[in-house]
Amino acid sequence: MNTFSIKTSNPAFTNYFWGSSKKYSSTKMSLGGIILKTLVMLILVAITASYTWKIFFEGASIKWYTSIGLLVAIAASLFISFKHNAAKYVLPIYALAKGFFLGGISAYAHKRFPNLPLQAVGVTILTFFVMLLLFKTQIIKVTRQFRAVIITASVTIFTIYIISWILSFFGVNVSFIWGIGWFAIGFNVLAAIVASFSLMLDFYYIDRQIGRAPKEKEWLATWGFLITLIWLYIEVLRLMKKLAIRF
Repeated sequence: MNTFSIKTSNPAFTNYFWGSSKKYSSTKMSLGGIILKTLVMLILVAITASYTWKIFFEGASIKWYTSIGLLVAIAASLFISFKHNAAKYVLPIYALAKGFFLGGISAYAHKRFPNLPLQAVGVTILTFFVMLLLFKTQIIKVTRQFRAVIITASVTIFTIYIISWILSFFGVNVSFIWGIGWFAIGFNVLAAIVASFSLMLDFYYIDRQIGRAPKEKEWLATWGFLITLIWLYIEVLRLMKKLAIRF
């Protein structure tokens, strides 16, 4: 596939999703609607994450909560990818499932390094506002070349993650990705940077669609933000954990 034909690394912001459809109402997308829906979905994430966190520190096993949460979130995302009209119904399921997964990995990290997840949340929020400022002031412009670089990097990173995940089933430990060596840390830094700049691509496409796209597609915009924000948080948490172990 030609890289330059892809609009964004986030599937929620491709032409497939933003194309016109007679099934939608004439009411247009608004920034307030996206913000409200995003906040509601983040609350759902927080609810299940808090529950998983709570039972973990009460001594319960959360392995299945974390694993099944991840699988359900992936399935929900795939469903939205092909049935975007159902985003308003499936997105809450995605948010709740992702909360179980995030609660699990955060609890494990907190047990070994107290307050590390809270610090990762802080870094993620700060990064979000920094990227928003850079976008609004156009200090960094979202050009065609910029999009191509971020898209290519995102695809490459996820491909490496998928391959290493498959290899793990055959007992192959990809330490240069999941370990704490300098190469693994460098790869994690690169992934966090790409996730950060992916936010600017999200801002770019939403900015172009506000007042133009049907209001129902606010759900897709919300989904897109959740994907990027959660990816960024995971990369930041992993990076901080590696640095804590090493130093």
